Amino acid sequence: MGKQVYLCSCNRTITADAGELATAANSAGASGVHVFDAMCQRELERFNDVIEGDIAVACTQESRLLGEVAGESTKVSTIRFFNIREKAGWSKESSFATPKIAALIAEATLPDPQPTTQVSYQSKGETLIIGAASDALPMAEMLKDSLRVNVLLTDANAEMPSVREYPIVSGTNTSVRGWLGAFEAKWEQQNPIDLDACTRCNACIDACPESAIDLTYQIDLQKCKSHRACVSACGDNNAIDFARASATAARGGKFDIVVNLSERALFSQHQPPQGYLAPADDAVSRMKAVAQAIALKGEFEKPKFFNYKPSICAHSRNKKTGCTQCIDVCSTSAISPKGDHIEVTPELCMGCGACTTVCPSGALTYVYPRVSDLSARLKTLLKTYLASGGRDPTILLHDAGRGSDAISALARRGDGLPASALPLALHHPAAAGIDVWLGAFAYGATGVTVLVTNDIAPEYRTALAAQAMVANMILASLGYQDCQVLIVDELYFSGGLSRSPRGLAVRVAATFNLSNDKRGTLDAVFAHLLEHAPTPKTIIPLALGAPYGEIKVNADKCTMCLACVGACPEGALADNPEQPQLRFIESKCVQCGLCEKTCPESAITLTPRLNLLPEAKKPRVLNQAEIMACTRCGKALGTKQLVESMISRLTGHSMFADPKALGRLRMCPDCRVIDLYSEEKPVDIRDLGSRK
Repeated sequence: MGKQVYLCSCNRTITADAGELATAANSAGASGVHVFDAMCQRELERFNDVIEGDIAVACTQESRLLGEVAGESTKVSTIRFFNIREKAGWSKESSFATPKIAALIAEATLPDPQPTTQVSYQSKGETLIIGAASDALPMAEMLKDSLRVNVLLTDANAEMPSVREYPIVSGTNTSVRGWLGAFEAKWEQQNPIDLDACTRCNACIDACPESAIDLTYQIDLQKCKSHRACVSACGDNNAIDFARASATAARGGKFDIVVNLSERALFSQHQPPQGYLAPADDAVSRMKAVAQAIALKGEFEKPKFFNYKPSICAHSRNKKTGCTQCIDVCSTSAISPKGDHIEVTPELCMGCGACTTVCPSGALTYVYPRVSDLSARLKTLLKTYLASGGRDPTILLHDAGRGSDAISALARRGDGLPASALPLALHHPAAAGIDVWLGAFAYGATGVTVLVTNDIAPEYRTALAAQAMVANMILASLGYQDCQVLIVDELYFSGGLSRSPRGLAVRVAATFNLSNDKRGTLDAVFAHLLEHAPTPKTIIPLALGAPYGEIKVNADKCTMCLACVGACPEGALADNPEQPQLRFIESKCVQCGLCEKTCPESAITLTPRLNLLPEAKKPRVLNQAEIMACTRCGKALGTKQLVESMISRLTGHSMFADPKALGRLRMCPDCRVIDLYSEEKPVDIRDLGSRK
């Protein structure tokens, strides 16, 4: 049984009347349709009376109120809220939006996506506050009753509290690594007085003849004349050690939460880890940080946003680095090299998905949602829209937070989205890439717009632009006029989103589903776009860095050592067990460059392009070699070019000064030994290593 759909005209501000809304819901496959004019106000009792089963409610503004009503009902199984008011109803083109409303309803009635595994955090509230005393101590006073507070003073410029309620230390050159519940902090204690050991008895203050110590309990080393009277006064407390002034003492600890009030950022990446707070120095930001820190105590979970298949990762082979795109684009520093592969720290990953978007092989895949689940939403939107009479559909990809707010702001100002713009919310706009974008065109879209908000990392803008360029080169080469992937900034979008160009859509929409296999999905999409292309083109030149292409081998340089075969992570390069051949399957090549970097003869070059011919999936010979036979027994010795190259390099070496010794390199191992002992004066093999 499908979902029951509950629609509201929002006090008749949505142009479509009740009949049109009901028609849209029925065409979307809803099992039951209920239309209201004021569901959250005068018709709230009626809403309570008719809700039952699995329900989808077309109101996000009053989701809290309506959710409470549904939560108290014993007849409701599940509830989902979706938006048609700002996304379709409030628009200059709302009178044409019935197909779009039908599409939005159809998407809302889809089953929930397949769940992914969870990443757990445990925080007991052990908190490190870093900053000058004038900043850190007031913050500690606000947090001490809720969290286990520790203070690291970078500048002891205030009197210490009269009551010791939490540890206080001093230090500089602070470094922090980790995440919520698992931070490791290190610092250097440079002042002779250890604030954590100090009892604040004031004996050192009274004893110091230069008045170099005050109620901050730190020694002013500019005033201190090294009388060491303070050390004697401190006695067995051992809080004062002047060795720290000349050789800094390394200190550290483990913490669950870090509040950084110093001017120096402790993380360089665009998005620091969860559990790290660095508020501005205004009162509002500081109070907000207090609330955030208190809320970070407990056990938490978040989705594991990715899957990783190391066997096809093109990062590295044999200490040669190939693809680093995921490492370069990650704004949380969650990805790092690990031998021939990479390592992704799930606790640091925030789910932007940019790594999966730029990954050429599909070794990294996004699972929140999976491409197969996203495909169902994309396909349903376009299919329902077109079946309901809609034309020239454009997919608008946006994040569910700030992107949704930008769409709402546009509608509230009276502009709204065009009737042909179908919004599709993602966790992050960088989470969908070329496989999803071109999949949308295969399903009948005439355009794809990706809305990037002002808070997005600059690496993502660059990566999305590069991916869009590849997609647009393919679309243009196939003759899909005006069909483009557009990366739109929030600033431009907020000023009003003009109607996208009416691109030339595929004649027949694809019926297949996009899969989680990136290269397999793209193969199916390319085939469909080519089949229905206005101007079919089977060889499409691409820009440097594109994930498709061929390699070219200089046969004059190549010795058929086949090091490139061992380096290729995708199986695009292979030998022939029957004869000495280097073979290449172009459709498998991701242009990682490992073969080029591994080749000892520098015989390989990369050529980015998309080959849509059937032959691209079949092995073709890039080079083959003549076999050299053993000059004594005739047994196959190796490729002629490899043996001759070896002989050329060894000519002139002291061990091969004798022409007979050099000639033995053209023999198989057995014949070399036989020839060596066949001489009138046999050579002792043990003596070979001592020859100069």
